Parts: sequence; structure tokens; C-alpha cells
Amino acid sequence: QVRPVESGGGSVQAGGSLTLTCTTSAFDLNMCGLGWYRQAPGKEREFVSGVDYDDTVRYAGSVKGRFTVSRDNAKALLLLQMNSLKPEDTAMYYCKSNFRLGYCYESWGQGTQVTISS
Repeated sequence: QVRPVESGGGSVQAGGSLTLTCTTSAFDLNMCGLGWYRQAPGKEREFVSGVDYDDTVRYAGSVKGRFTVSRDNAKALLLLQMNSLKPEDTAMYYCKSNFRLGYCYESWGQGTQVTISS
């Protein structure tokens, strides 16, 4: 396993788009699964979206229909396409490798900041 590394954050206006990239390993993608989480100031970290090792895709209700998670297996990337961004999407976004008994330990990246202005 490798520690995930996030990139692609930035500042955009409401209604805009951003794509976040999580650089990982083929092992993490295929054997562990990964997820995107976010934490806004003063709030708890929350799940956003993820792809499990069995290819199950999940979304938080607040982003469903606006965000799309995908995998680039050739480059060992987990991508998060974020459209129709809202000020309430402002947060630090983290990528995490999932724990899987006998295979994987949980590993967090350092995060990338997303700021949406109204």
C-alpha cells in the first residue's frame, strides 16, 4: 500500500466545476477500495464518495447527481468530478484507502482545499 496523495483543489465560484485526483497504487484500488471525505471548519469529517474493492460506488446524498467518482486503473488514480458546486461544498477534501481485514490498513492523505464562493 501507499499513502494517498490528493491534488486538484482550488477556488471557484458557485456553479463551477473541479476535478480532484487521488494518486494511489493499483493494489489500493483493486484490493482495498478508496473514498473521498471532506471536513469543513468547525464540522466533523464526512464521507463524500468512494469505490470499494468490489467496484461498488457510493455517494453521500448531498452530492449525488453533482459529483462523479471514477477510477483510472492504468494510472492508479481515484478521480472526483465535482459539478454545480455550492458554497457548502467548501472544505478540505481527503482521500482514504479503506481497511480490509487481512489485506489493507486505513490510510489518509493530507488533503486538498476546495473553496466555493457565492
